[in-house]
Amino acid sequence: MEEIKINTEYIKLDQFLKYVDIVQSGAEAKYFISENTIKVNGEVVFQRGKKLRSGDKVDINGKEYIIIH
Repeated sequence: MEEIKINTEYIKLDQFLKYVDIVQSGAEAKYFISENTIKVNGEVVFQRGKKLRSGDKVDINGKEYIIIH
């Protein structure tokens, strides 16, 4: 599990995907979210504006991340 440090209260899912270099743009993030299985704390999510906070676990196609503050 890879730790991802953020300096704000939360990071939105689409911004997170850009931050970890999975996508390059917001439009690409929207498409990626619709075409892939992304889980936050075990629940599948489809909202690109989903707020990720410290302690949240993100699973993207089997690769796991944890948000730390």
